Amino acid sequence: MCGIVAAVSPAANIVPVLLEGLRKLEYRGYDSAGIAVLNGAGVQRVRTAGRVAELAAASKGVAAHAGIAHTRWATHGAPSERNAHPHVSGGIAVVHNGIIENHEALRSALSAQGYVFTSDTDTETIAHLVEAELRARPDLFDAVLAATRQLVGAYAIAVIDERQPGKVVVAREGSPLLLGLVEDGAHAGHYAASDASALLQVTRKLIYLENGDIAELTADSLRIADASGAPVERPVVVSQLSADAVELGQYRHYMQKEIFEQPEALANTLELIGNGGRLQPGIFGADAADLLAGVRSVLILACGTSYHSGVTARYWLESLAGIPCTVEIASEYRYRSSVADPDQLVVAISQSGETADTLAALRHAKDLGHTRTLAICNVPESAIVRECALRFITRAGPEIGVASTKAFTTQLAALFLLTLVVGKLRGRIDEQAEHDQLARLRHLPVAVARVLELEPSIQAWAQNIAHRHHALFLGRGRHWPIALEGALKLKEISYIHAEAYAAGELKHGPLALVDRDMPVIAVAPNDSLLDKLKSNLKEVQARGGELYVFADADSHFPETAQIHVLRLPEHYGDLSPILHVVPLQLLAYHTALAKGTDVDKPRNLAKSVTVE
Repeated sequence: MCGIVAAVSPAANIVPVLLEGLRKLEYRGYDSAGIAVLNGAGVQRVRTAGRVAELAAASKGVAAHAGIAHTRWATHGAPSERNAHPHVSGGIAVVHNGIIENHEALRSALSAQGYVFTSDTDTETIAHLVEAELRARPDLFDAVLAATRQLVGAYAIAVIDERQPGKVVVAREGSPLLLGLVEDGAHAGHYAASDASALLQVTRKLIYLENGDIAELTADSLRIADASGAPVERPVVVSQLSADAVELGQYRHYMQKEIFEQPEALANTLELIGNGGRLQPGIFGADAADLLAGVRSVLILACGTSYHSGVTARYWLESLAGIPCTVEIASEYRYRSSVADPDQLVVAISQSGETADTLAALRHAKDLGHTRTLAICNVPESAIVRECALRFITRAGPEIGVASTKAFTTQLAALFLLTLVVGKLRGRIDEQAEHDQLARLRHLPVAVARVLELEPSIQAWAQNIAHRHHALFLGRGRHWPIALEGALKLKEISYIHAEAYAAGELKHGPLALVDRDMPVIAVAPNDSLLDKLKSNLKEVQARGGELYVFADADSHFPETAQIHVLRLPEHYGDLSPILHVVPLQLLAYHTALAKGTDVDKPRNLAKSVTVE
């Protein structure tokens, strides 16, 4: 969602670093951007509604050794320059990620003190609040600490004051924020950002702030305190990411790049299984054997694409591991009364590890008494990973496109490994079955690479679908959530209304929608439900519907003028969902390309959803 970059450097003009950091954060989704710097003439602020490129053009000639920058995804107030960050009050400038829940009460109190609001945002209350606190205590660090104690909600903030020009103060509660350290060279100084990708241009030495932390950055010093104001030390982490990993390279869009990175991402994720014939619980953490041994059921918490991976895993866990599994939409789970089971494994799935609803649902589960918790995540330093007893890092690498692709397939791989480990501990998977499944996993990157070779044929299908207004996706069994994911991808980036159903539900209502203008996309692997699915598809054909079928090589689907069939190179048994989602990703991508939509930054959406 929103993005923050801040910098203090004695030697360098930090404006190019701020702007490049914002460019690296564009994938998170935003509608406006701005910077504020201290250059000896007070606070100089530049804001634009639109892309970072427009901000860069408007900032030509601006130079400074300290400043803050922001990309905004609107929550309070329409996308506009007047609502863009940074917001100012006197000599104070503030950027903010998150939502201040008590902003209306604060606005009323501050207005009574004579402060005039010029935006519709909740963030402007922070600027006025800090300015008010500075009247009682002249040090910016102390004023920000006093102000944060009055905030209710989630926030990551960065603040500058024209009276203290060599200083940036940052704080976080709920929203992620990290610091970057550069000890020498042209960019020596201290930096802050909401995402590591923004700082890889200058450093890989990072400090991840904890909830409640506040930090003061100067060119040659750094101090961190907890919510009480007591000094604390946080460990320095050397990020495993590289600047090259977030470059577009030869591809037209990040989404296309990330689709084609899936063989490598899967290989990296599965590297832990090596060439051995046995799978150890320790891949989920040192205590995994003990924590998983007594598990009687599984609860999966996730949102969006990660939720679809969880629904797929439910089929694996129940059929292969023989353990009951429930999958909950995180934003719903936390607001209903549920019965806790201390012997239940709670699995939180998130690409970023900072998804607000999933993190809150995890905390709710822990408050209910759940102690057996597992994070499946792509970011090792994230909040969800830190708060779980066990973790599995998917190693997909940076995912920039808003529509998740390689994060999804690597989540599925991790969940399949979990299925095998739990199945072994429960005596449901014997040595031969384990050996066979591990062999299939090792071959998975090659199998996905072969599916990617179908891109030209899928591109031709996309030309036929791009002019439609609606689409229907069908699947059965463990491929029903793959149909859900295909529909989500199409609607996310092409803006075509798409719905997915378990194919057996077709006659219970959705069949009324089918006519010659409604393309029906079917996931049709050669499994035990294939004949049932064929019967469902005949219902579509009888109503004049046009079918696009992703089948296996041996599925025996006849092609007609009304039925288009694309055959995947091989059937892959239990792992078939991972293969079958890849052509659906490509179909969504090329349909959006044909329509001319913004593939990587679709309207109204954000990559990392850090507000409720």
